[in-house]
Amino acid sequence: MLRIYTSQNGHLTPVENFQRPEALGALWFDLLDPTHEEASLVESHLGIALPTRDEMAEIELSDRLFQEDGAEFMTVTTVTSMESDDPVKAPVTFVIKGQALVTVRHADPKPFRTYLAKAERGNLAPCTSGEGVMLGLIEAIIDRAADALERIGDEVDAISREVFRNKAKSVSKKTRNLQSLIEQIGRKGDLLTKLRESLVSVTRMIAFHGAVDRSARRASKDVRQRAKLIQRDAAALGEHAVFLSGKVNFLLDATLGLINLEQNQIIKIFSVAAVVFLPPTLVASIYGMNFDFMPELHWSFGYPYAIALMVVSAMLPYLYFKRRGWL
Repeated sequence: MLRIYTSQNGHLTPVENFQRPEALGALWFDLLDPTHEEASLVESHLGIALPTRDEMAEIELSDRLFQEDGAEFMTVTTVTSMESDDPVKAPVTFVIKGQALVTVRHADPKPFRTYLAKAERGNLAPCTSGEGVMLGLIEAIIDRAADALERIGDEVDAISREVFRNKAKSVSKKTRNLQSLIEQIGRKGDLLTKLRESLVSVTRMIAFHGAVDRSARRASKDVRQRAKLIQRDAAALGEHAVFLSGKVNFLLDATLGLINLEQNQIIKIFSVAAVVFLPPTLVASIYGMNFDFMPELHWSFGYPYAIALMVVSAMLPYLYFKRRGWL
């Protein structure tokens, strides 16, 4: 899908029945999972070669940030479906040539829809250049990441309270609760990893964009200041994501440790039970032997004596373990 926007009074306005880009002063070419014909139209108009989907997935820095044919090519990683249990990384390529911006993407991140809705209503800074549109989109991506990190922080705090204040009395029920918490912690850690990768890619992109010679674009002081603020925000959020990742790892280790303690407690009970019942078993084995000469065999108090001996032999280890605090 190819959507094209122009600027009218600082607002983004979609172009219908686009035939001659040079006559309409197109500002933003948005390619969402484009066909070959749509990509060729933009390439022929701007005189550039757009990256393919496989090329956008490359992780080498030289393949993500470079200049070619008088244009800047910058690919960042975005995260979609953050509210679901299966967030997905999606690369987005920004191409700036002159005053025009081209975005190539094969997913529809929510920040794009949010920014477009505000830009069409004029609730943002005036959209007078492709660079301004790009910075607005990056700001929307960062805002989305900030909201996600805030939500993850609250959820991690809730998980922490659940881990360390679990009131389940049944050992099996408590273990099941902790196992379900491990799954939640794992999902939070996976999302944090993706968000941190996205923020790192944004930081590198803004740094590359700022290092490029600005003479051709004549970037204003306000634009440069805006780019610096974006870079600072992305770096700060990246550090916060690292902090949350450390907290998630701590919770994961603590939860696994609690599960191990519960399991060790069960094994401990079986071990103590085996030791407690060993002496009575020995007594019962001795008096269960079928020898002709056994003094207690014909004794009228032999049976109560054997029972009492088994009870005493079981109580002594139990009382000893109790006194030592092993139970």
